[in-house]
Amino acid sequence: MGPEPRVVHWLYVAIISPSITFASLLWWPGCQTASAKRKLSRVQRLACLGIMGAMRTTPTNAVDALICLLPLDLVVQSEARSAAHRLWSLGCWSYLHPNRGHSSILMRLQQSDPVFNMRVDIMQPAHNFEPRYEVAMLTREDWTKTTAALTAVKGLVWFTDGSRTGKETGTGVYGQSVGRRLSFSLSRCVTVFQAEIYAILACVYEIQSQNRPEKYVEYLLR
Repeated sequence: MGPEPRVVHWLYVAIISPSITFASLLWWPGCQTASAKRKLSRVQRLACLGIMGAMRTTPTNAVDALICLLPLDLVVQSEARSAAHRLWSLGCWSYLHPNRGHSSILMRLQQSDPVFNMRVDIMQPAHNFEPRYEVAMLTREDWTKTTAALTAVKGLVWFTDGSRTGKETGTGVYGQSVGRRLSFSLSRCVTVFQAEIYAILACVYEIQSQNRPEKYVEYLLR
């Protein structure tokens, strides 16, 4: 008795197949040969027989179709195309010979369908390991003497808050140093957390509009 068919299917789809297609962008041309296709098909066939419990004489294409699995060589090419388009969209795709070797897959993809000449809605993550700000978590005792604590602040002091009543949600921004008050009435579908985020964004935009880059900012979230 081996594992259940659903467990075998999960192991193949979630672990074995991704392991085989790892870095397929570099080696996908190698799976175009007949011998490579036979080897890949043999691996998938073993998984399909374990999933279905079919007889060993069952045709490979039949079990692939019944389980809705593409031939493994096509999966390799699909993963390679996806990786190439993602790298190109992020501006990380560089090649010396676009018509040769593994780099040709991007040109083939863009020639096959013009939609792949468009960028995708994706942002490249940026890591800032040296933030230009400090976070101070005030204790309950500190809040009881807020006025005395804020008089020692060198820069601008800003407060934000978001709240929700039974049917209404709102948010507010208060600049103590500049005497600036902002309030916004939001949709009744907005949560308190979303209202707090909106207040922070509104505060940031207001500080930017003040055009005081030389000032320190003390931000307090109530």
